[in-house]
Amino acid sequence: MSLPVASRRLTWLAVALVVLLAGVSATAGAAAVRADCDVDAGAVVLQPQKGSLDLPAHAIWLDDRRLRWPGVSADGRFRLYYSRNAQIIAAIGARVRGADGAIDVDVDTTTLPETLSQNFAHLGNGVALRVRSADQKQTDRALRMPHVLVREDVNGRLMDVTATQDGAALDARYADAAEHVPLGARLVDGHSEFALWAPTARAVSLCLYPTPMGPASNLLPTQVDTVSGVWRTQRKVDLSNTYYRWLVEVWVPGVGIVRNRVTDPYSVSLNADSARSWIGALDAAELKPAGWDDTPVPPLAAQTDMSIYELHVRDFSINDGSVSEAHRGKYLAFTEPGSRGMQHLRALAQAGMTDVHLLPVFDFSTVPELGCVTPTSVGTPDGPTQQAAVTAVKSRDCFNWGYDPWHYGAPEGSYATDADDAAVRVRELRAAVMALHRAGLRVGMDVVYNHTSASGQAPTSVLDRIVPGYYQRLDANGVVENSTCCANTATERRMMGKLLIDTMLRWARDYRIDSFRFDLMGHQPRALMETLQRRLRGDLGRDVPLIGEGWNFGEVADGRRFVQASQLSLNGSHIGTFSDRARDALRGGSAGDDGDRQVAAQGYLNGLVYAPNRLAPRDIDAQQLMRAADLVRAGLAGSLRDYTLQTFDDRSLPLERIAYGSQPAGYVSEPDEVVNYVENHDNQTLFDIGVFKLPHGTTREDRARVQILGAAFVAFSQGIAYFHAGIDPLRSKSLDRNSYDSGDAFNRLDWSYQDNDYAAGLPPQTDNAASWDLMRTLLADASIKPTPSDIAWTRDAFRDVLRIRASSSLFRMRSAAEIKARLHFLNTGSRQVPTVIVGHLDGAGYPGAKFREVLYLVNVDTRSHTLTLPTERGKHYILHPVHSAAGAADRRPAKNAGIETAPGRFLIPSRTAMVYVIE
Repeated sequence: MSLPVASRRLTWLAVALVVLLAGVSATAGAAAVRADCDVDAGAVVLQPQKGSLDLPAHAIWLDDRRLRWPGVSADGRFRLYYSRNAQIIAAIGARVRGADGAIDVDVDTTTLPETLSQNFAHLGNGVALRVRSADQKQTDRALRMPHVLVREDVNGRLMDVTATQDGAALDARYADAAEHVPLGARLVDGHSEFALWAPTARAVSLCLYPTPMGPASNLLPTQVDTVSGVWRTQRKVDLSNTYYRWLVEVWVPGVGIVRNRVTDPYSVSLNADSARSWIGALDAAELKPAGWDDTPVPPLAAQTDMSIYELHVRDFSINDGSVSEAHRGKYLAFTEPGSRGMQHLRALAQAGMTDVHLLPVFDFSTVPELGCVTPTSVGTPDGPTQQAAVTAVKSRDCFNWGYDPWHYGAPEGSYATDADDAAVRVRELRAAVMALHRAGLRVGMDVVYNHTSASGQAPTSVLDRIVPGYYQRLDANGVVENSTCCANTATERRMMGKLLIDTMLRWARDYRIDSFRFDLMGHQPRALMETLQRRLRGDLGRDVPLIGEGWNFGEVADGRRFVQASQLSLNGSHIGTFSDRARDALRGGSAGDDGDRQVAAQGYLNGLVYAPNRLAPRDIDAQQLMRAADLVRAGLAGSLRDYTLQTFDDRSLPLERIAYGSQPAGYVSEPDEVVNYVENHDNQTLFDIGVFKLPHGTTREDRARVQILGAAFVAFSQGIAYFHAGIDPLRSKSLDRNSYDSGDAFNRLDWSYQDNDYAAGLPPQTDNAASWDLMRTLLADASIKPTPSDIAWTRDAFRDVLRIRASSSLFRMRSAAEIKARLHFLNTGSRQVPTVIVGHLDGAGYPGAKFREVLYLVNVDTRSHTLTLPTERGKHYILHPVHSAAGAADRRPAKNAGIETAPGRFLIPSRTAMVYVIE
């Protein structure tokens, strides 16, 4: 059992002894045989001596010759010791024993190249070291063996010892050649070729299996290319529809020399539970559903035209009785055009939705692909029995969001009708994509390259079992960082970047994925994202929109390790990030709120100042409401840095000078760099936020109206519009703040529009227990739960909002210059009516505008307001055709609004979003 890092250090100094894997097992040096293909996933070939300690890796290679050892003096002599059979014994105060060789490492007094200085600016002060050029080949050998770096006195006695972080050295030594090598299994001219990047491996073999189950049929030796670090083998036959695994013999710090039986990081598909990688050519006719080659992709003229519906594959159909039972929760549910769910999606497409973004459909580790269970959960609206049933089987149930990557380039098997046939999941995911295209919807994919589901020798670890310590981002002690919740990946490493780009190209090329959403994209380098952007455009001949979460946190925060793909670092990239500015202003509070704060921190949509709830602070005033209104306007203007707004205190400021906490409200250069939203899969739904924050006694009708106001703000905002599936039928998750593993019971979608899933019991304890007392009261209140007529009204009103956005390119302008010239806000400054937002859009001469002028007015207040707008005097506005249509869902604009043309006076009904136009 390893000690905590600090304890390890104290132990070495106290007992003056470090033993690095002494003692050789009886199987040491034995070559792999076919039987090894069917034994445990990782078999130790050289075992540690009982009680031995693994070393923290304090020293970091900067390239293949330079190192830095933070916290260590430059006094003494530095040497790198290595041993093929891991017999090094290093005791403080004594000489190193058991090494096969040593390399003298000099103190380096030269100036680091600028690139290295930038890449490793996060390292602490310490001695700079450099391997002599004559020792380069010996250093290459050392990095493939167990090795330690030591500081010795003049008599060769140890003063300090450390393991090393070798990622940058492997990049410098191998990546130039390896980046251009096709990896994985390929079928070429009737031959089957295999390639694996494993530069530190002692030996690599390939296990072949004729079927998903049963013993291996063959074990193939491989040859390594010492320039690229790639191991290759081939068979001069076509092995399509068979399976394989690698046997990789490699030094694993803290464990020993291990023969890992592991799947391929480049797997195109796998059998059930990802036990074996599959051999197949994705261009094979049998992997294409009928019509695949001929089905066109719905066009998209500009990234700002995107209106996105974020959808989970299982949620979409698992509760839809109109879907055949075998297809519920599966890819093939999308292929049933008569189902209620597909009718819903087609209606959204006809109203103006352009894209469906699917939560992860790559192979993830958190759902058993064979034998998963679906709990039965019943109970009272405010009771604990539902969550207890879900929690009891959450590791075995059929539901998870899927943010636990296992194989980045292979489809998830739990959504296939036969998870154990690797070809089925390929064919069925393609069928789902094709069906959505035929419904008029482009298909986006949620990808998670910021972490893996596990690292080290864990069963679901792949990358770290092939090249230990390379693919994962490490802290100052060589421990894997997990700021993103799991084992962070080092996407700054060149071969991790290659894996990202190669698998992304596969999704776009071979599955016709039209766009990508990156989970925690701020943990990746901007340079990598731009390289991906160029490769997609160059290889496919079309732009593939890239959007993602640009949050700035963790070990990479503020550019500590590289220029991030984060909100403040992507200007000019045309890569979109989610904006929390207007989101937080509209909803109130923050995503991390618990307990009473969830109620007290009201937002612009749900009563801030103008409709205080029982816990709202009494010392807030209209100025705070006006500040929130300014942030909402910033969102409507696309969060552009240099868009000028008259603020609540009568200053005219560019949005980058308006504060959003410690950050600027405006942070993008162009509108295609911002994604506007009020809810997504994370945190509570907008309906549930309203349950917490709207005053007690708010009617069901007004709760529905607040929902539509939130959607309208997104639809009217410049940039990309992003909606969570179910925002239109008032989706609730029974107040769950984190439903990633909450099962079907708390993630239900009902396309019959009878139930929004509110009051389905107390949500799971893990992320909600601190608020359970509050939740019980709310969930027991039957007056909150919407009726089917409320759900139907919201569904239809949402489609009208989409129609308005789609009706004019003025809501989707393509450049910052156009927005600055054509969008102007009225009713601003210190004398505004703060609950009413008014935006004017000038359509004169603008392609696709359809109207010469557009005026939108959104009143969030519980009462109507009359505004006189001097700039609009004498203009002959009419209601937008969507509002005046006989089938308009919201009748207030036609029945209760009013306009007096001569003075430019407008009556805006309560909780109403409305648009006037001049044709």
